[in-house]
Amino acid sequence: MADSEPRKLLPKLVQDGELALLKEEIKSIGDLSGEVRRKHFGRSGDTLLHYAARRGHLSILQYLAESLEMDIELFNNDYKRPLHEAASMGHRNCVLYLLERGAAVDCLKKADWTPLMMACTRRNLDVIRDLVQNGANPLLRNKDGWNCFHIACREGDPQVIRYLLNVSPDVWDTESKIKRTPLHTAALHGCLEVVTVLLERCLYKPDSADQCGVTPFVDAVQNGHLDIARLLLEKHRACYTARDMVGAQPLHRAAVTAQDNALRFLVSDLGVDVNERATSLKITAIHYAAK
Repeated sequence: MADSEPRKLLPKLVQDGELALLKEEIKSIGDLSGEVRRKHFGRSGDTLLHYAARRGHLSILQYLAESLEMDIELFNNDYKRPLHEAASMGHRNCVLYLLERGAAVDCLKKADWTPLMMACTRRNLDVIRDLVQNGANPLLRNKDGWNCFHIACREGDPQVIRYLLNVSPDVWDTESKIKRTPLHTAALHGCLEVVTVLLERCLYKPDSADQCGVTPFVDAVQNGHLDIARLLLEKHRACYTARDMVGAQPLHRAAVTAQDNALRFLVSDLGVDVNERATSLKITAIHYAAK
């Protein structure tokens, strides 16, 4: 068999879940250790373990790890391990198998993402629980300063949020490198149920501002999430005229993003002066809208 042929065929067989054909193909390869055990394929540098974990093919994963004795800690060009792949795709059987084989539960891929962070990009509480019960640390932060709670708040599953707060009560008390809290994240992405849980169980200060002076209320208003804006006003005593670092109010930011309903809410319901000027630029919401 030509050298290029197994490079193309083996990953495809793994991705398609063709265990029997995979075994036959591997038997035909002379240099097993060089061609299979530590082989990296394609631009991503994935091993066969990565393909199996990503697609959730447990039987192939077992064959590669046990019969071929592949190292389950092999990483690709992004420093992803097979556990990252299984966790990110929500393949619980593969996650549990890799953990049982001793996979490092808090291994880091590029940008310092852990498998738990990857799992939190999916609404799969079982996988998240499995990782935590096997020692995953919810407080670890990636290069942007996000922990798994930030990520879970972005995805918006209140069950995941409650679970993380139960197992790690201080997980909410965190900021990204630009001082954004999980409350900012949930408000920005319109996750009403999550915002409700955060206001009930966490001690965020009203109008906590990020590096640019943006508050969760501003995030909600400028993205048209009026249900969240109202909740922040009622339950968190948010200030609807708080200014950011350039002196812009929620009114001005809503004008930039063309949120008509938010503008009506601010002006008609809350009585914000439509001619209010941003302090640093001395321009009104009309000027912002023209941008």
